Amino acid sequence: MSPKRPYSHWRRAGDFVIISGQLGVLPDKETTTFVEGGTAAELRQALANAANVLAEAGATLADVVKASLFVLNMQDWAACNEVWLETFSDPLPTRTAIAVAELPLGAKAEVELWAYAPES
Repeated sequence: MSPKRPYSHWRRAGDFVIISGQLGVLPDKETTTFVEGGTAAELRQALANAANVLAEAGATLADVVKASLFVLNMQDWAACNEVWLETFSDPLPTRTAIAVAELPLGAKAEVELWAYAPES
């Protein structure tokens, strides 16, 4: 049995679904393998992983209203913006982008999302 993680993948707070930071790891539950291709590729995979977590909570990427993007190097910001625009359409979610010294497991990018998704 694997150890219990110290956080929830997602939580609902009223009409909001907040998901924990997602990394660009491949969806293999047995290993932690990052997608190849650098920061933009990791962000693309992290957003795909985020979409799966949102779906568990009954939300979609179209419901996202706020995002936080963490990267190791702001020189990757333009490439990350391209991935962002591939993923989201108008109205775009608000976003904060922050360069950090280090991310979990050696990741190059991490994304945290808040979605507005009233329960039916």
